[in-house]
Amino acid sequence: MNRKSFAVLTALLWLALPLTALRYAQVWDQLPARMATHFNAGGQPNGWMPRETSLYFALGLTAFFLVIFTGLAIVIFRQKPTPDKSSFALLAFFYAILGFVFYVNNGILEHNLTGYPIPVAPLLLGVPLAIVLFVVIYLRGQRGPALPEGQVLAEETHGSSLFAGAFLLFAVLQFWISASIATRAGVGIGLLGVVFLLIAAFAWRGFRYRFTSTGLEISAFGFRLRSIPQSQIAKYRPEKWTALRGYGIRGVGNTRGYVWGNDVVHITTLEGEVFLGTDDPARLVRDLDQMKQYAHS
Repeated sequence: MNRKSFAVLTALLWLALPLTALRYAQVWDQLPARMATHFNAGGQPNGWMPRETSLYFALGLTAFFLVIFTGLAIVIFRQKPTPDKSSFALLAFFYAILGFVFYVNNGILEHNLTGYPIPVAPLLLGVPLAIVLFVVIYLRGQRGPALPEGQVLAEETHGSSLFAGAFLLFAVLQFWISASIATRAGVGIGLLGVVFLLIAAFAWRGFRYRFTSTGLEISAFGFRLRSIPQSQIAKYRPEKWTALRGYGIRGVGNTRGYVWGNDVVHITTLEGEVFLGTDDPARLVRDLDQMKQYAHS
């Protein structure tokens, strides 16, 4: 895979727009003037809109995702001379999400043509599975080679009980909804609850930073997320992090953040920017100083 393949696959994402319009055009004369467009967890309609509005909404929603996905792809294209496996994994995730959007739009048309309930179970099952699969592939592609064995100089952890509690509540809500729905859709909602539960545990345990004589290793739940050789660290400094930049694992291209709070240490490496969330920026800077001083001793 190369830059040309990445660019072509990104451009092909936009086929979703004319395909959605074509699908509406094929059945336009058969559609009712007032279409059912919103459905409950059991697949039964509980919201309606004019036929023309339904078309505009379907095209607008598709275009919304396309603009976001294309923007992210352009960032990666500019930052990476040769897109790696994680870049193509992200692109595959974009295709999956657009596929789900097309599936929903087509399901709405089928319901209004035939009266059959819209099948929501595949959507509720597919989205969480796609998210989990993408996260695993993407993180493995971003972590770089493991560091050589070296002396451990310091270890720090950074998590958030606040975010853990919030996602735990989301998980409980999903499980409650799942238990109250006696359909296959309930299984999908329950699976989404499992995803929220995993995120809650992830936020509670937090990120682990391991400073050694050979570099910095970032991990979570024992899974190595990133390895940065000490020779690649050019400079670092404490900064403030804003909520608009998000929390958890953030960033695309050569920028990555591991953040659960509003204090970070910004590390500039030879390959990009890394932000380490911390409750004690001064201590994290001292750990980095110690690592760099050990390498030069």
